[in-house]
Amino acid sequence: MSQYPADVRIVEVGPRDGLQNEKALVATADKIALVDRLSDTGLRTVEATSFVSPKWVPQLADAAEVYSGIARRPGVAYPVLVPNEQGYARARAVGVEEIAVFTAASEAFNRRNVNASIDESLQRFAPVLERAAGDGVRVRGYVSTVLGCPYQGEVAVADVVRVARRLHAMGCYEVSLGDTIGVGTPARARTMLRAVAGEVPMSALAVHFHDTYGQALANVLACLEEGVAVVDAAVAGTGGCPYARGASGNVATEDLVYMLHGMGVGTGVDLAALAAAGRWLASLLGRETGSRVGRATAAAADGDGAAAG
Repeated sequence: MSQYPADVRIVEVGPRDGLQNEKALVATADKIALVDRLSDTGLRTVEATSFVSPKWVPQLADAAEVYSGIARRPGVAYPVLVPNEQGYARARAVGVEEIAVFTAASEAFNRRNVNASIDESLQRFAPVLERAAGDGVRVRGYVSTVLGCPYQGEVAVADVVRVARRLHAMGCYEVSLGDTIGVGTPARARTMLRAVAGEVPMSALAVHFHDTYGQALANVLACLEEGVAVVDAAVAGTGGCPYARGASGNVATEDLVYMLHGMGVGTGVDLAALAAAGRWLASLLGRETGSRVGRATAAAADGDGAAAG
């Protein structure tokens, strides 16, 4: 029988990764309310927003207002995404204490996404990590397309290892390995994670799965069996990849928490409060929640959960 971690820290990425692809602008007050609702569930890390150029991501043009407006709770980390020194300066101006930087394992994806090679993107945010180290700001790193790319197809595991190793060596306390287009399966996810863990300590790794082919929870489970204890997820299953047609959202935080609790793995999260936050967000976005747990608990509350199977 596999030994799972006793406790998993969930990095909630809904307010950033979940909202950044929404076409209809979400009001600043609603973004603040979302972060505050998520803070109330017991989550220990809530990625609050992104200080990228408003030209790139108009949805998050109000990053400073959002971060300044949230009720930061003791014991909860509120990282924000920054692409360069300008973004870092904007983030620090409003008191940000943790940031995230990003690149990809696919050269083709990186060039389409940030108009730079992988090495160029690493060089671009090297000064950010240097400033962060001097300021005592924690830095998390994202590696996209670890299991496939919409442009080049297969991505070599060796490329994933190389990029993750570079991020860790540059000062990222944690490196999140992202299946950006959701094409991975458990065996491939396990193989990739093992390879990276050969160069970067497992304690410094996280996984980030999109659910395009319905494999996200299975992939998470395979990685838990390898010893990973940090998982990214988005409330209500929000998110997606604007550069990959058909790529659906992140694994839903509610579904992840339900699975972990059923396995006896601690998260510190109140599932009922989380599901309620997910349904609130889905209503705000004008659609049904992407979380199966969110839908099931809503049906049960409405008295519809006893239908014959």
